[in-house]
Amino acid sequence: MENKILELYANRIRKHILTEVYSAKSGHPGGSLSAADILTELYFEQMDINKDNVNTIDRDRFVLSKGHASPVLYATLAEKGFVDIEDLKGFRHIDSKLQGHPNMNYVSGVDMSTGSLGQGISCAVGMAITNKVDGNNHRIYALLGDGECEEGEVWEAAMAASHYKLDNLCAILDYNHLQIDGNIDDVISPEPFKSKFEAFGWRVIEANGHDFNSLRTAFNFAKQTVDKPTIIIAHTIKGKGVSFMENNYAWHGAAPNQEQYEQAMKELGGLE
Repeated sequence: MENKILELYANRIRKHILTEVYSAKSGHPGGSLSAADILTELYFEQMDINKDNVNTIDRDRFVLSKGHASPVLYATLAEKGFVDIEDLKGFRHIDSKLQGHPNMNYVSGVDMSTGSLGQGISCAVGMAITNKVDGNNHRIYALLGDGECEEGEVWEAAMAASHYKLDNLCAILDYNHLQIDGNIDDVISPEPFKSKFEAFGWRVIEANGHDFNSLRTAFNFAKQTVDKPTIIIAHTIKGKGVSFMENNYAWHGAAPNQEQYEQAMKELGGLE
């Protein structure tokens, strides 16, 4: 797919994210916006998932380990046709299936209910083991937050993935440097990521998380990896695409007011 087409999808996904959070008056826009290009590349170029196979085991699977970034997942699923775009406006509403954290029982295309940090990557490891046992050659992808890597369970999962030689598992680290309380280095630094994952037996690939050429190359290298899991450290910007949200941890879990929403949408090309 041409990069300009992927950029159009990513821009629409960012608009959907803002609409979701604005409509709910709550949610997590910063880390959703930073991951928009990653999910665009995954769902529109890398993963084998479509309306025909979504309810089968014969496809790739994705786990949003940083489950609070559900707006980006719902927005991406809407662009794939699994979620009605109008339903995005009901995000986090009491009668909506689009909960603040993804629920696999309610939303087509959500492969794991997540929210408790560290558990998503653990579930992805389990999925990858199952595919190995069953002889299913489809791949498992999981998106981690950098702040999430302060959870010990992440490293237990990393150890297991290496032990079982899960070359069908590809994790992506949304490395935007910020979490709810500030810079990850100031809260409790999980660095150094590259040497840590290498020490745990993973192949580490670094990429620009907002450049489709870089992401495409990284995912293709990951598919060539044998006998070990891969993590792509995707360097991103929190709040990417909205000037007043970029690199500002205050937008980790805050919703824009009407004026801010309209400004943000204008920066992304206007209200739809």
